[in-house]
Amino acid sequence: MSMRGLLNDERAELITMLGELSEQEWETPSLCAGWRVRDVVGHLLYDEMSLSAYARFALRRRMNTDRVNNDLVERVQQLSTAELLWRFENSGQRISSTLPAVGLADILVHQQDIRRPLGRPRSIAPDRLKAVLQRPDPFARPGRITRGLRFEATDVDWASGSGPQVSGPGEAIALAVVGRPIVLDELSGNGVAVLRQRLAP
Repeated sequence: MSMRGLLNDERAELITMLGELSEQEWETPSLCAGWRVRDVVGHLLYDEMSLSAYARFALRRRMNTDRVNNDLVERVQQLSTAELLWRFENSGQRISSTLPAVGLADILVHQQDIRRPLGRPRSIAPDRLKAVLQRPDPFARPGRITRGLRFEATDVDWASGSGPQVSGPGEAIALAVVGRPIVLDELSGNGVAVLRQRLAP
């Protein structure tokens, strides 16, 4: 399947899950510090922008990732959950369709940012999971976390890097390499201590 096809399948799965949530679940804190479920979805509305509009938005905030992300969330605070879902479903995928590998990595991780706190586990399609393991979101600067370590998934055919080893479920690795320390206890190997240090606050 093409990268765009993988992206579309991941979006569809997220949209289905969001449509099942109660208002209380929309207010649940996600794995993204300071963001509720609704804030994560608000962030994903960057896909309504063209690449040039997003670049201007980021430049006005001096390319500060935290400011960009927080302002993306702030601009849709007044929307109801139904409006957030409708706008995400109908965003036009103006950025993610142009950069489908980045879009897939972002949406897959954010779906887990939502699902884990809500206790809504899933089995991620292996082709999607491997695609994200191979190309994690570059905006999360995964290289600062992965350098000098070897990662090996235990549930899909994927490994990368050299050095002390970190093994575990592919989903946990995908979250770890973009800075989610909650998965550390699901990983094993002589590289976990280094990884834990890098993910410390």
